[in-house]
Amino acid sequence: MKVDRFLRIALALLIFVAFVVGIAAILFLTESALNVWDRLRAGPPWLLYAYMASLAALSILTAWMTWRLVVRRKISPVIAAKVMPTREVIEQRLRDAESAGVDTAEAQAEMQELARRRAAGVHLCFFGEISTGKSSLVKALIPEADVTIDVVGGSTLDIRHYRWQGEGGHIIELTDVPGTGSIESGFDRVAEEEAKRSHGVIFVCDSDLDRREVDALRTLIGFGKPLVLVLNKADQYSHEQQSQLMQRFLERLDELGGEQARDRVVAVTAGGSSDVVEKTTMGEVVTERIREPNIGVLVVAINKLLAGDSSLLDKALESAVFRLTADKLEDAEIAFRGQRAEQIIRSSTRKAIFGALAAVSPGTDIIIQGYIGTTMTRDLCALFGAAPRDLDVEEFLNLSQSRVGKALPLSLAVAGNGLKAFPGIGTVAGGLVHAVAYGLIFDALGRSLVSTLKQQGSLQPKKAAQAFEEELSEHIEAGVKRISRVALEQRVGKK
Repeated sequence: MKVDRFLRIALALLIFVAFVVGIAAILFLTESALNVWDRLRAGPPWLLYAYMASLAALSILTAWMTWRLVVRRKISPVIAAKVMPTREVIEQRLRDAESAGVDTAEAQAEMQELARRRAAGVHLCFFGEISTGKSSLVKALIPEADVTIDVVGGSTLDIRHYRWQGEGGHIIELTDVPGTGSIESGFDRVAEEEAKRSHGVIFVCDSDLDRREVDALRTLIGFGKPLVLVLNKADQYSHEQQSQLMQRFLERLDELGGEQARDRVVAVTAGGSSDVVEKTTMGEVVTERIREPNIGVLVVAINKLLAGDSSLLDKALESAVFRLTADKLEDAEIAFRGQRAEQIIRSSTRKAIFGALAAVSPGTDIIIQGYIGTTMTRDLCALFGAAPRDLDVEEFLNLSQSRVGKALPLSLAVAGNGLKAFPGIGTVAGGLVHAVAYGLIFDALGRSLVSTLKQQGSLQPKKAAQAFEEELSEHIEAGVKRISRVALEQRVGKK
């Protein structure tokens, strides 16, 4: 009998047996179902209803579990909405972050400073680019204040507070901040944060608004608090020029979405002195001319600002400080996640190295064997607030595994060269080279996953695997010394 004929007969017999078993199973199930049905109908009605409800619930549960495990859903990217934080939300986030181990000191300090400022009264911040005369305006308002004014410009290198008495005896704290646009790094951020901590902002310029000033105004208007736009050094313009500048300022504010009253856009002269060249019989003589301050319209604008509803000022202050606190808390959380992710990656890399050293015959499937790769993936996803399904984790590791085979020769070569840099190793053993190679692979796997989670906010297997391949090809040599040192330590500990 030919082999193919024998196989056809065997297959036919198997089909016949399967047919008989199938018929028998159907008859058995039918008989059982009819018997159960008859007994249920003969019993009390509640038993029938309870039985049917249990079957329905079990069917729904089975379908749901099958769908969760098998059916792939398209994961939409999560877009974080800029929601105005409230005190309750901020305080709850602070408690949660602190319990998780996040350093919340800076965020807590902002909330404490908010409480202090609300108790102390109204705070106004002088904001503007360097050399626009913010400090000179403060000096004009408070002649007895010890204000540093430098003709070079940019003399305010830190935050300074001064107390000024407004109309009706109101005590106001005026804040002079470093000028924006300085070459010194960080001054713009310092000035912007102080503007957020104030009830209102006095924006100072000395000419038509340039692009940086327009951007700054847009940001300040977004804080939702009162703003007075001041043209300083107005005495260098004619009345017609001043009028044209005031009109342009109002139009610019309207374009930026700021509902600004005309009495909140003022032209002043902070005073001071200037050198004047005079021609005399003795030749040209340079004399110092004192310019008297002319800030009456600014005083009126500030007093009108304070004459409004104080609760609105407090509300605008709170909203801005809550956003500042939320930003600082987010920065602290990002730093914490970065540190914790580094710990998870290094711990998993050590385990992978140890597993490779312990293996009799290391292979390229170390990523998906055991639970090291799965545990690292889940831990990193949990750290970044992602909740991947088993299918997503499995697909990511499978896709990454398919790329390991291509990169393993390069990993082994890099590992061998890296170990040769350590004196006393001699001829490098193959197992140690494999261990370093697997450590490099795991290190790249973790870092690519972290970068994907930061960008996408969820585990997207294909993108994460692609990032893993790029990490392997571009940065595999970056950590070879560190990984080699870990492998050597593991080998010594193993002995």
